Amino acid sequence: MKQAAGHPFNALTPEFVMDAVESRGYRCDCRNLTLNSYENRVYQVGIDEQSPLIAKFYRPGRWDDEQIREEHSLCRELADAELPVVAPLSDQSGETLFKYHDFSFALFPRRGGYAPELDNLDNLVILGRLLGRMHLIGRKKAFSHRPALDIETFGRQSVALISEQFIPREYRDSYRATTHELLGRLDEIWRQTSDVRLIRTHGDCHGGNILWREDKPHFVDFDDSRMAPAVQDIWMLLCGDRQRQTEQLDAILDGYTQFCDFNPKELLLTEALRTLRILHHSAWLARRWEDPAFPANFPWFNSIQYWGEQILTLREQLASLQEPPLTLYH
Repeated sequence: MKQAAGHPFNALTPEFVMDAVESRGYRCDCRNLTLNSYENRVYQVGIDEQSPLIAKFYRPGRWDDEQIREEHSLCRELADAELPVVAPLSDQSGETLFKYHDFSFALFPRRGGYAPELDNLDNLVILGRLLGRMHLIGRKKAFSHRPALDIETFGRQSVALISEQFIPREYRDSYRATTHELLGRLDEIWRQTSDVRLIRTHGDCHGGNILWREDKPHFVDFDDSRMAPAVQDIWMLLCGDRQRQTEQLDAILDGYTQFCDFNPKELLLTEALRTLRILHHSAWLARRWEDPAFPANFPWFNSIQYWGEQILTLREQLASLQEPPLTLYH
């Protein structure tokens, strides 16, 4: 696989980033810090006599303007309801999505914090309350432009890309056989849960997208927001063995159901959604491999060892999909 000679993100020099921010009426103080982000590019930019801003430059061709505005609109709805989310800043006309040369970008206030301790059940109750309030707003209406999380895009398209272009020959038959079984089982689970309601979700609700500060979480980065079952924003907070996950789930739902009802049938989707994330993650790395940041930060991807471990992981997921779902204590 060859890397592109000139990736679009190569244009994002410190000078370019500051010029883009200053095009919105700010005056930069020449402090520019690149933050950890791969799908997009995110910078902390110093502002004269003000707090720094976070400038997020969207990957060209991933989302169209209306899809990005829907992400921003959900964030504004949540912020207007006084929920602790980091929403984009708007200009006097209410616009949150800006253009500079060939890039779309947004500006955010800087919020400090650290990843939450997800093994602390009290923290999970707090997160559950916040998620319940978020979902109460998220289900008031549907996205018109953003897609839904489904087997076709996260599953079949991911498997097709990997099996046709990336999997080493010695693992191809094993990968195809394993993913064929997985997709068949996922289809069965999707049919069993066809009546589960889809709502506007965060979509990528893991600890890295939660900033904990002063005993309160702040949710950031709604870039993967899409229509999905509510449990999509819950299952990534679970870890450990089955008993521990059950305790964690019970704590989350103790807080969640104070504000929003939860359909226990959605628990059938927990391992199915985990499987789709695993399949999609490999395809995401493959699709982004020509971005120089990916070989630099994921050097293990597409190695013989990686694919051997990946197939083992997928077989473990196949076994997990045969097990009964988590159940609640109450």
